[in-house]
Order: sequence, then C-alpha cells, then structure tokens
Amino acid sequence: MTITEAPNIELMAGTFYTEDPYRAFAWMRRHAPVFWDRAGEVWGITRYADVRAIGQDPQNFSSAQGSRPNIPLPYMIDMDAPEHRRRRRLVSAGFTPEAVRIREPRVRQVCDEILDTVCESGSCDLVSAIAAPLPLVMIADMLGFPPADWSRLLEWSDTMLMSQGSPDPDAFVHAANAFSEWDAYVRHQIAERRANATTDDLLGALAHGEIEGDRLDDTTLVYEALLILIGGDETSRHVISGGMEALLNNPAQLRALKENRELLPGAVEEMLRWVTPIKNMNRNATRDVELHGQTIRAGQNVLLLYPSANRDETVFTDPETFDIHRHPNDHVAFGFGAHLCLGHRLARAEIAGMVDRLLDRFDDLTLATDDPPHLRVSNFIVGHESMPVRFTPSAPVGG
Repeated sequence: MTITEAPNIELMAGTFYTEDPYRAFAWMRRHAPVFWDRAGEVWGITRYADVRAIGQDPQNFSSAQGSRPNIPLPYMIDMDAPEHRRRRRLVSAGFTPEAVRIREPRVRQVCDEILDTVCESGSCDLVSAIAAPLPLVMIADMLGFPPADWSRLLEWSDTMLMSQGSPDPDAFVHAANAFSEWDAYVRHQIAERRANATTDDLLGALAHGEIEGDRLDDTTLVYEALLILIGGDETSRHVISGGMEALLNNPAQLRALKENRELLPGAVEEMLRWVTPIKNMNRNATRDVELHGQTIRAGQNVLLLYPSANRDETVFTDPETFDIHRHPNDHVAFGFGAHLCLGHRLARAEIAGMVDRLLDRFDDLTLATDDPPHLRVSNFIVGHESMPVRFTPSAPVGG
C-alpha cells in the first residue's frame, strides 16, 4: 500500500477507526512512525518493533496513567509491576491452559445451543445472534452471574465501550448510567459471596482471594470484574464476526478450511491479526524519550497502535492479504509481555469452537448483503455492529 499524501489522522476519534484506518497507518509507518496527533494530544506508535519495545518498557512508558489516555482506573491493566504482577497472579487461576482445556466441551455445547436458536430460520445477524452470545455466556458463567442477567451484562458492556470516541454527545451519560447499574449489581453479587463464603466461581475466588495477606476491596473488585467481562466479551465476538467475513470473502481459503480442519489454529491466528479488535493501548512517558527524530516529553500519552503493527510490511509478508496459511504469525492482537491478555487461551478456544461448528452446520453460509459492514464507532475496541447472513435451514442438534 503506497500512499504519498498525508491522510486525515485523529487517533482519539472513533470514526477514524471505522473509515479505513489502514491507509493512514501505512502512511504513518512510512513517513511518521512516531506521529503527534495535535487534536487528541497523543503520540501514535505505528511500527511493530516500536509497539513491542514501548509496550515492554514500563520504566520509560508507564501503564499507571491509564490504558485510556488520562483515565487511570483501579484495575490491573492500569498498573505496572509489582502491583500488576500481584493482581494478575490472583486472577490468572481461571485462565490457565488446564482451566481452558476443561472448558472446551462447554464452549462446544454453547456453540451448538446458540446455533440451534437460528438454524431453522435460514438467516440471521451473525453478530447479535451468534458471535456476541458465545463469549458473553462463557465469561458470565465463569464469574458466576446467573443466565437471567446475561442480557443486561451485554447491554452494560456495549454501552460503556461505545462511549469511547463516540460522536454521540450523550454517549458518556449513557455510559455513566450503565456503570452505575453495573456497580450496584456487582456489589450485590460480591456481598452474597462474602456472606456465603462462596469460592466456586471466579468472582467468589476474587472476593475471598488474598494478595500477600490483603484482600481486594469491593470497589477494586467492581473494576476487575468489569475488565474481565469486557475483555472476555467484546474482543472474541468481533474476531468471530470479522474473521468469518474474511473467510466468506475468500472462497478458496474457506474451502480449504472446510476440507482440512488442521488449518483451523492458523486460521484463528490470521483472524486475530486481520481483525485486531483492540485498536490501541495507552502508555504514559515517565521521562523525555527520543524516537525516530521525535521527542516524546515526560507526561505525554503514547498510543500503541496494534492494528498498524499487525500490518507492518517489514514483519508480515503481503500484510493486506488475509491468509490462513500465514506462518509465522506473531501478531499483537492480544498484547504481549507482562500485559498479554489473560484470556487469550479462552478467546482462541471460543473462536475456534464457533468457526468449527459454523462450518459443520451451516455449510453454505453466505453474506446476505453487498453493503459494507456497519462497524461500531469507538476509539478503543471496534468490530462489526451487524452482519446479515443466509444459510440453508436445518434441524437443531440439541434434541
């Protein structure tokens, strides 16, 4: 992708990420790899090597001022070591390889339950009917939230995220209301677990867990549970929907995957690289740093632009092409280093499980419209808002 004219770049505007940001990323990598966004008052880091280097240099680029610029919150993603390491150790038990392996049959069961709800209709919105429910069910199940509350959890998660970079002037009001409802809900759930000494779900384990003799207070638990919910819910669904769109738009690769499921792990990795639902993470400079002829001043915010890193032509051959055979594929869709997404194994299991069941059960799945995808407007996590599909009606498998 060769672009000589400087595009319009506003890294804190949600619309920037829904209006082909890849042209702007390509220009920045070539001409301004450390880009000062005057409107957003942030630096944008576009090259793969720089994103990884800054993201693993907490001495010079701290997470403690907020993964979103100037909005530090009391959850582990907004911390540096040693507190980040201590907090992560407490939460990580639910996301170990063994814990995820044990959940894989449940993933497959939920996939079939979801597909059973639409299989007889012959059409649906793949986002709302298929991609969104799976990760929400899995993470809500882990936290111990009852099924009757799952629709509210999804609504709160969506509303809070949609305030990030939204052009809607009321978005922050809606987000504040959603957080207030979430806060009251989770505090009630925490109180129940403390009263009953419940530790058989993730929220209960966190409520009773200790970090070097100290327990997490209720406010901290509210935020950690929110991080787990949004991290587990929002990202997987966008990779399922955006990844399926990429497959449907590449019939030869779709056919190869149908015929040889050993290609599925590689296909999942390419879906992750291709979609990269988390568009950026913020770091804050702790001192003046010179990089590619620019001076990043102490106290300035620095956005690590993950989708740009995942299309860096010095790392990925023909990066603008979707290729399930790509190897190696060391993308940064889940972050890396100390801040590697805790739920990356579960997310991979969910994506692989749903893609596998879709290919088995909806063999002739096709896009139902030629219109461009409707993307959620956000400057943080972006993905398909809707994706109409068609398929031959079939009977449920659940009996």
